Amino acid sequence: MSTMVYPRSEEALERLTQDEIVLNTKTVMQGLETLRGEHAQLLTSLLDCTQPPAAQEKSGLLHKSLEAIELGLGEAQVIIALSGHLSAVESEKQKLRAQVRRLCQENQWLRDELAGTQHKLQRSEQSVAQLEEEKKHLEFMNQIKKFDDDVSQSEEKAAGETSKDSLDDLFPNDDDQGQAQPSGEVAAQQGGYEIPARLRTLHNLVIQYASQGRYEVAVPLCKQALEDLEKTSGHDHPDVATMLNILALVYRDQNKYKEAAHLLNDALAIREKTLGKDHPAVAATLNNLAVLYGKRGKYKEAEPLCKRALEIREKVLGKYHPDVAKQLNNLALLCQNQGKYEEVEYYYRQALEIYQSKLGADDPNVAKTKNNLATCYLKQGKFKDAESLYKEILTRAHEKEFGSVNNDNKPIWMHAEEREESKWKKKEASPCVEYGSWYKACKVDSPTVNTTLKSLGALYRRQGKLQAAETLEECSTKTRKQVLVIHYQVLVIHYQVLDYLLDTTAWSELEAQAFRYTRTSDTLSGTSNSLSGTSNT
Repeated sequence: MSTMVYPRSEEALERLTQDEIVLNTKTVMQGLETLRGEHAQLLTSLLDCTQPPAAQEKSGLLHKSLEAIELGLGEAQVIIALSGHLSAVESEKQKLRAQVRRLCQENQWLRDELAGTQHKLQRSEQSVAQLEEEKKHLEFMNQIKKFDDDVSQSEEKAAGETSKDSLDDLFPNDDDQGQAQPSGEVAAQQGGYEIPARLRTLHNLVIQYASQGRYEVAVPLCKQALEDLEKTSGHDHPDVATMLNILALVYRDQNKYKEAAHLLNDALAIREKTLGKDHPAVAATLNNLAVLYGKRGKYKEAEPLCKRALEIREKVLGKYHPDVAKQLNNLALLCQNQGKYEEVEYYYRQALEIYQSKLGADDPNVAKTKNNLATCYLKQGKFKDAESLYKEILTRAHEKEFGSVNNDNKPIWMHAEEREESKWKKKEASPCVEYGSWYKACKVDSPTVNTTLKSLGALYRRQGKLQAAETLEECSTKTRKQVLVIHYQVLVIHYQVLDYLLDTTAWSELEAQAFRYTRTSDTLSGTSNSLSGTSNT
């Protein structure tokens, strides 16, 4: 019979780890199974023996031994099962500990947010108290004015007529406005599809988290809201498509293009089914999908989607709506990456015409579109046309800041060319700061003008006008440092506005559930040559 080795002392047993106990238990089980086989052979041989009394006594002992062996095997199996259960419990315990740590971090963040909110509330209450005092003072002054005996009846009558005229100017009659438009057309003229009210606060939360790079919060928040929407409204609902769009944009920011494309295609199918193929929301999804394909370099697949979005927006919003111009810009960029320069020029000129007619010549989109068109000219070797557009942008920026151009008030490109002409003269060219500090006119919150300075400087350098190029590059460098400071300030203001929206917006039940979910979740641009990936949801 085989022998089995057991620990000899209690101290040795206490020093054994769980894995060692399981290993020893399996060894014991193997020994017990061997003993059970040997006992079974002995019992069989005794039953064949010719001495009945002795055989019966030995067989009884063997039966008792077999029962003990079976009991030992059963206990060993229980120990192994118990070990597996303990391992599972320990794993779950580790998960719970990790979740507790995350919840503590989230709780600390929420406390900081609450402290900031309370501070804002105190300031708001102080402002309200001040306004109430001013209101009381104005009411008191109004009462005094009513009892002023120096005001004649004629003057009061004239004042009343003047007041009535001003009110008539502010609120003209309905007859002057023509027939009222349907609500759908009004929404279309205001930019097309809008985010539903019950998702607006959730959308702001997700955008805030994503802009901070806290995707580990933004993604679970979207998924939980999406699951709740599907339970309450069903999968084929416009709000579900909106949430799919939002989640897809978060994935796109993470460069998860495959997952984003799948969600956008799903959202597109839902919106086409529920809203119709010519709805502004369908155009928004098509645009997002086209931008996504463009970022992946699939320009041929993106172009028909962008064209279809353009057709929908022209049909719903009209051919001269600013959103149509944005779509034309995206389509031009897609064509430019395919070398279709004739189509690029056509689309940019159309967009430029819309911006100038609807938004005015000083709108930033006008300068951006001219800059994009100049880039197209450069790629075709049309350097004179590109130079002319760059000069138009800089001249317009100068006139907006300093007034009309004359001999004493010249834009920077004129000074640059003068320095280029005077470099052969004996006197040295004056530095850029002596030309009235024109670089201040290159608005630091307008990267398009700064890009134009660098582009025109590169063009001058290509033409051998090194002095002119250095002038524009020097001006661009001065503004670049200011751009970083201003952009940081703009981001701070943006986050403050989002916080204010979270404080003041009326929350729906879905949004409240979504925000509660964030309490238990993980602690949750572009140059002229890049596709404008606006978050059309």
